[in-house]
Amino acid sequence: AVNWIMISKITLVLLLISIFSAKAQTLTSSNLPIVIISTDINPKTSQPYLIVDNPRVLASMKIIKRPDGSRNFYNDRNTAEFLNYDGRISIEIRGSSSQGLPKKPYGLTTLEADNVTNNNVSLLGMPKENDWILNSLAFDPSLVRDYLSYNLSRQMGNYAPRTVFCEVIVNNEYKGLYLLQEKIKADSNRVDIVKMETNDNTLPNVTGGYITKADKNTGGDSVAWTMPSYSWSPEFIHDLPKPEEVTSQQNTYIKGQFFSLANTANANNTSYSNGFPSVIDVPTFVDFMISNELASNADGYQFSTYFHKDRNGKLRAGPIWDFNLTYNNDLPGWDVRSKPDIWQFSDGGNDGAKFWTDLFNNPTYKCYMSKRWNALLQSGQPLNYSSIVAFIDETVNTISEAAYRENQKWGTVSEFSIEITKLKSFLSTRIAWMTSNLGSFSACNSVVVPPLVITKINYNPATSSNFTESNDLEFIEIKNTGTTTVNLTGIYFKELGVTYNFPANSTLMANKSIYLASNSTVFASKYGFAPFGQFTRNLSNSSEKLVLADGMGNIIDTVEYFDKSPWPDADGSGNYLQLISTALDNNLASSWVASTGESLSTTSYSNSSRLSIYPNPVGNLLTIDSDTIIKEIKILNVLGTVIYNS
Repeated sequence: AVNWIMISKITLVLLLISIFSAKAQTLTSSNLPIVIISTDINPKTSQPYLIVDNPRVLASMKIIKRPDGSRNFYNDRNTAEFLNYDGRISIEIRGSSSQGLPKKPYGLTTLEADNVTNNNVSLLGMPKENDWILNSLAFDPSLVRDYLSYNLSRQMGNYAPRTVFCEVIVNNEYKGLYLLQEKIKADSNRVDIVKMETNDNTLPNVTGGYITKADKNTGGDSVAWTMPSYSWSPEFIHDLPKPEEVTSQQNTYIKGQFFSLANTANANNTSYSNGFPSVIDVPTFVDFMISNELASNADGYQFSTYFHKDRNGKLRAGPIWDFNLTYNNDLPGWDVRSKPDIWQFSDGGNDGAKFWTDLFNNPTYKCYMSKRWNALLQSGQPLNYSSIVAFIDETVNTISEAAYRENQKWGTVSEFSIEITKLKSFLSTRIAWMTSNLGSFSACNSVVVPPLVITKINYNPATSSNFTESNDLEFIEIKNTGTTTVNLTGIYFKELGVTYNFPANSTLMANKSIYLASNSTVFASKYGFAPFGQFTRNLSNSSEKLVLADGMGNIIDTVEYFDKSPWPDADGSGNYLQLISTALDNNLASSWVASTGESLSTTSYSNSSRLSIYPNPVGNLLTIDSDTIIKEIKILNVLGTVIYNS
């Protein structure tokens, strides 16, 4: 009954909004980029094709953006040096409730001249891709909520869609102010995970990558599963692989990861070996909740809630998406659900899967959330109130001219300055409430991390007649610089790109080193001994940030290398990066040299039984070396099922 009432209310609102007629408006120039879209002519009517929800129609698109940042003029539409893009696209109306508004949101793909091949291009300074969205800023009288939220998330260190304000003309009709933004998808510059194929059905390939969302299935995608909730059960939908392409093995695997999260969170299991920290990347879940709670997102957790998982990696929350019903804003005619003094994950309505509340109620998780929140509030940090206000003011200054035209066209932002004042006031109240209700973080404020240091990086090895694949020769050395043995359980590479999770109960002795390799077999053949483990994917040949962290995300060591000066030349030259001394800051280029050593020192690592187990992950052959007699071997797969016992 509740669902039908909600649907009816939305329908009524949209019908009321749709009766307002748009006023004619002409755009001659703008301080923002101007996007001009012209759909192809329908031969049956001799008129341009209408843009509909489905199917997509073909069109041409021009983006006027003067390279020097000066004012853009509609009359520049045929001046090549002022065009950021001039080519073909396919386009459709997108969105859910926003489709019922007179001003439509659009999804588009940039195409080659053949109208078929995707054309990866950089639009308005954003990294090259072919899938883009024109966000119509639906139901947002401030016009800045999505832009603000996505930018704050990126400032926090997470990927969120990049956005650029622009003004749009479709088939010679001015359509108003839009955000040109990236669509969420797997890409090295977006969600940096492996793209799965339909034959990736066994370990380790079945472990990723995935993009999954809790959302409405208004786009026609089938619901993959539902999850327990403290209110009404959220529906989970595959995004990668596509719903129509996902296999039963892939569905079973990723569904199992979510239910492992639910079970461990419900049990308050914080073990690095089998608790929720072993399933999820805790920092991304913390940041996702902070973004949604700061905004008091009325749709958060239940709808437009994305997750992703790389191959052999942990389940990660995000990217954030669809933040228009936030910061004390809601659908017209609704009682405002975005309030300053509630937790959206447990508001009794759109609170999503129960694991969100279970995580928050776990004292350890809540401590880390409070610690992160309070760090982000400090001067110069992204969520500092003064910093947010300055960002809002800068944004308003950029779009104020277009906001006037937007209101002339649609009549939806008549009190623009008042809306901005209300937004700032809400943020002030919300920040104070969250700070008070998150409580102390003293229990996790001074965590001691192990003295592990990244000391060698071979990111673009030279090939030879015996070793012809550069990617198979990559390695990373990690050294324990302390005086006692370190338990490596739960330690992992936190950033996407290279994935490795240390096995439970593995250890590294004092003042000893281990090697992780891209290909254990090739490494052993070249250097005469087996590496400790095998990481997934490959090191970038240009730049990569390697962040070693413990199970809760506490950073142990960070190195971000580059293939350009002042970093030593280790880019395909036969050299690898070697830290001069562990007493130096290994995130500084001056602390490294390019080494030509062909031999590596023997590894010195063990676990509690002095075992060497490789490769990790394992395919068909697992090697176990032990200094003592092995009484029993039990092997479990990533789902926790025993597959071998002797």
